[in-house]
Amino acid sequence: MRKVKIITDSCADLGGELLEKYGIDYVKMSTVYEERETPAYLTWSEEEAHALYDMIRDGKRITTAQVSIDEFRTVFEKYVRDGYDIVYVACASKQTGSVNTGYVVAAQICEQYPDASIFCIDSLNCSIGEGILAIRAAELAAEGREAREIADQINSVRNNVLEYFTVHSLDTLRRSGRVSASAAFFGNLMGIKPIMIADANGAQTPIKKVKGRHAAIKECIALLKENIISPEEQTVYLWHSDCDREELERVKAMILEEIPCKEVRIGYIGPIIGASVGPSVIGVWAFGREVTYIAQ
Repeated sequence: MRKVKIITDSCADLGGELLEKYGIDYVKMSTVYEERETPAYLTWSEEEAHALYDMIRDGKRITTAQVSIDEFRTVFEKYVRDGYDIVYVACASKQTGSVNTGYVVAAQICEQYPDASIFCIDSLNCSIGEGILAIRAAELAAEGREAREIADQINSVRNNVLEYFTVHSLDTLRRSGRVSASAAFFGNLMGIKPIMIADANGAQTPIKKVKGRHAAIKECIALLKENIISPEEQTVYLWHSDCDREELERVKAMILEEIPCKEVRIGYIGPIIGASVGPSVIGVWAFGREVTYIAQ
């Protein structure tokens, strides 16, 4: 039986510790500023993350580029040559076209290496929501499961990833086209904070509007508490885009008070998702009831 390698991409927001712990590799997207492309590394330091979010706070517009054909070919072929099958857990196709490029490159490589299998999965998620699916896939690979079985299992649970996050300012969502200029202006003026989720098709969409940041964070935790399944067996992922450490510890304590989970892990929203949602975003992720809501 062939070994299985789990690969994800820069949208998965798995830091270096988690990538190493679970033996996950990733294909890199890029951030673009003033026509200069920079690879979006998930192993970035706290200082590098802070610098990027400060640029956005200063009004600089950071755009992104999806995974290139050459990057896919380099990473996929490296593992296939070493005797691996591959399961690629990709960012939602509603948010990037990378998974479609992955399909094309995978087909080309499998023609060249007919004994190999490459499964490309639209995770219907992004950020650590995509990341925890990659972790689940890596756990199955460590159990000795074959690539097709792993892919089938990840496809079966991708709508069970719960994502609830809120933003500090609507300005970055306005620049990325997720809210209108007028909605951003009046929302910021009134202190309105949207509660965002990944819907059943993988689109990030607001489901509620709450006045004030503290109330929005409490609502995110309440929604997670309502929909999480078997919390005592789970890690709750508290991911953020350069929030204050004291605030993060307060939110962690709130989660532990409300949800009897195994642990709360804190980590950074990476450069690709961060460029879309902006600084001071805070959210919670775990597995739970199936997401059925579809944005209109």
